[in-house]
Amino acid sequence: MKLVTILFLCSRLLLSLAQEETTQKIDCNDEDVFQAVDAALKKYNARNQTGYQFVLYRVTEGTKMVGSDTFYSFKYQIKEGNCPVQSDLSWQDCDYKDAEEAATGECSATVGKSKTEKFYVVTQTCNITPGNGPVLTAQYNCLGCVHPIPPDSPELEPVLKHAVEHFNIDTRRFHLFALKEVKAAQRQVVGGKKYEIIYSIVQTNCSKEQFLFLSPECKSLADGDVWKCRDNAFVDIDQNIADFSQDCNIYSGKYLKHPFPATCPGCPRTIPVDSPVLTEPLGHAIKKLNSEINHISYFKIHTVKKATSQVVAGMRYFIDFIARETNCSKANNMELGPDCEVKSSGNGLSCNADVYMRPWENKVEPTVKCQVLEVRLTNTCEYKGRRSAAESAPGREAESSLLAQ
Repeated sequence: MKLVTILFLCSRLLLSLAQEETTQKIDCNDEDVFQAVDAALKKYNARNQTGYQFVLYRVTEGTKMVGSDTFYSFKYQIKEGNCPVQSDLSWQDCDYKDAEEAATGECSATVGKSKTEKFYVVTQTCNITPGNGPVLTAQYNCLGCVHPIPPDSPELEPVLKHAVEHFNIDTRRFHLFALKEVKAAQRQVVGGKKYEIIYSIVQTNCSKEQFLFLSPECKSLADGDVWKCRDNAFVDIDQNIADFSQDCNIYSGKYLKHPFPATCPGCPRTIPVDSPVLTEPLGHAIKKLNSEINHISYFKIHTVKKATSQVVAGMRYFIDFIARETNCSKANNMELGPDCEVKSSGNGLSCNADVYMRPWENKVEPTVKCQVLEVRLTNTCEYKGRRSAAESAPGREAESSLLAQ
């Protein structure tokens, strides 16, 4: 048998693809390469109903692309052997026919390797030259298999456009991002088309405060952040994106090296506790608190302890404050008014508020979490907030019921 020294002669090393992230350099002695060629040749021989099996002569060139599945794209040369196609023999059990009467051929194939170590033929085209005759072409396409797609394929454009828009809307970054480079892509036809795309996006000079969407004015920043993403999309038969998932991680840029630089436009910044800009977010915070707290009286903000703001496709405020019980009951008043005064013996709450505001959409999302403050009943006795008020003042409801969350 001339299986290793003759049948599997390789003319040169297999080339690697340009994308470093998805390919590896391999040589002809790689066992997986041999199994990929074996799967392709067996598929070709199985299609023939009569005649003799073809035997591998040599692999001439190829590439390997690594993604969810691994794909081997290669060319290989074959010669007609002496084993009939109807026999139970494999091509590896056969010898070549005499050179004068043997047909020869060259095949181009793409073979995938799944995570379960199974090899499957995606596409294959073979040009066969009979011993004395013209070239014959045989082609095979696996419609339900995963096919690698060139990164510059036009069919990826709608999915990539959706992907970039999804990132810009879903992530709270100060600037808009644009497509930088497609690393790898693959497609599978399953009652529609399933795509998996690996690509990178780069920060532009357009802020979300000035631009809702990318425009021709948005240019990539040379020192901007770069994120790498892996997306899965399903496009139905009506060419609509029916399902989509995105996984992105920052790869390079100033935020990776310096998480909070001094000039970071989208990072939290401290606000003076008496700043007028806090009036509106504090109003939303106390309204949220009073709507959720289980208490007969309204509470009002007594002291602001700390405040920060952050630009995130709108404004986000983080505020620590003290709220105290007022003399206005919910039974007699529709809402907390300016005449409501703090009760000297009333309860107090220590609160943290997160208020997200998008004025152009009239959208406000406040979240408030509070804990009951320490209660002083006399100059000598102190009771911690988690203790029932009924233990110290009969008739009062438990302080734990004050907590909204």
